[in-house]
Amino acid sequence: MTGTILVLNVGSSSIKFAAYPVHALQPALQGALTGMGTGKPELEIDTDHGGLFDPAPAPPDLPEEELLAFLLGLLAERLSGIVAVGHRIVHGGRSHTAPVLLTDAIIADLQALVPLAPLHEPHNLHGVAAARRIWPEAAQVGCFDTAFHRTQPEVAQRFAIPGDLHDAGIQRYGFHGLSYQFIAGSLPDHIGSLAAGRVIVAHLGNGASLCAMKEGKSVATTMGMTALDGLVMGTRSGAIDPGAVLHLLDAHAMSSAEVSDLLYTRSGLRGVSGLSGDLRVLEASTDPNAELAQALFAYRAQQEIGALAASLGGLDALVFTAGIGQFSATMRARICEGMGWIGLDLDPGANSRNAIHLQRDDSPVRILALPTDEEIVIFRATRGFISEG
Repeated sequence: MTGTILVLNVGSSSIKFAAYPVHALQPALQGALTGMGTGKPELEIDTDHGGLFDPAPAPPDLPEEELLAFLLGLLAERLSGIVAVGHRIVHGGRSHTAPVLLTDAIIADLQALVPLAPLHEPHNLHGVAAARRIWPEAAQVGCFDTAFHRTQPEVAQRFAIPGDLHDAGIQRYGFHGLSYQFIAGSLPDHIGSLAAGRVIVAHLGNGASLCAMKEGKSVATTMGMTALDGLVMGTRSGAIDPGAVLHLLDAHAMSSAEVSDLLYTRSGLRGVSGLSGDLRVLEASTDPNAELAQALFAYRAQQEIGALAASLGGLDALVFTAGIGQFSATMRARICEGMGWIGLDLDPGANSRNAIHLQRDDSPVRILALPTDEEIVIFRATRGFISEG
């Protein structure tokens, strides 16, 4: 089959996209519409791999759904032969453990998961609806961030709550699975057979989590039922005592919506620093609260690395990825500092150069910084449905 597969990763503030010829190994073009919700969106398209058109400027002051329609309309005009669209879907619940063709019934099922991923799932599904309108004959394929973690043992997925609530779906799911899947697949190229050993991957960006892997499969992760749990993030609190949430509801008379807004959008690096959820801004700041936010980010990452290493029975490799993980030498150094007890021995020179291999020669644990590519994972999964057809 010939044609083009479009990959869409629709978020609350950005839309990432890539278009691949069906039998290609590289995208013909890729890019992102960023700054949604700011009134000043920016559209960037990388044409290094053969894209042949200059984009129109993104119109200002449009709501998300109109910006989405603008972008997809632009792509529809300039790209021919769209045979399938692959979508990143953050939450697949228990049922969706592999990519699926998005039928009306499955989309309705995913709508029910919106409360579990309120920052992501609605936007993912907006992208699906828009793509179905523009390319009604194309296969629409959903690829789930939660699916990668369904290999975890039961004890890693359970909360200590009554069984009927667990059976109703209240459990740990885990996220960033598409990123972890890419790293698991590419890691043997860098460390050979050691990639099948005891590996922790640190996906550190505005959203942040860790995943413990054995034989390239997830055995534990820091995020839970929602993408709010675990590490400190750009605007999300990460793990917080459930009693603190009850206290906010009762003693502070906050509504559940107000608590949700607090923990999802006004906490994390932004909440602690009072300045920004962007680590780059905090690293350039002399404000003591900016320093406190960075220290807390690193401290929580160290705690969780230790916990995941316990679940693995030791550690063979630590892999940093995503925006902070791949590019912030300062944060990598903060996280590795004092972790010699677990075998982490960072080479300051390699770290400052953002090299791939970051450990000293005699370090018992490999330390790497690698790029991730969620889009290529979605493309490969989507192409599988076209090949089957």
